[in-house]
Amino acid sequence: MIPLSWYLILSAALFSIGLFGVLSRRNAVAILLGIELMLNAVNINLVSFWRYGDVSMMAGQVFAIIVFAVAASEVAVGLALVISVYRRRNTVIADEIDLMKW
Repeated sequence: MIPLSWYLILSAALFSIGLFGVLSRRNAVAILLGIELMLNAVNINLVSFWRYGDVSMMAGQVFAIIVFAVAASEVAVGLALVISVYRRRNTVIADEIDLMKW
């Protein structure tokens, strides 16, 4: 049986890679991918704590399903916004997107 600490190390590494991707990338699509990596790290944590905790409680799996639903909606809305900005500005560079400024 794989110890819980291995799952937590995997989750921390995945979250760190996602955070690095969000903070270092300029492309809006790459930023969305980094956010998805961080949400997947959260799912690994939720399911691993459920597995090593009280298995009769389904809270970890339910929260993981909720995170999947939030991630799917985030991708749909985020990509729609990126496509809209690209059609208007012909760029997806996050520094050049200043549509809220006058």
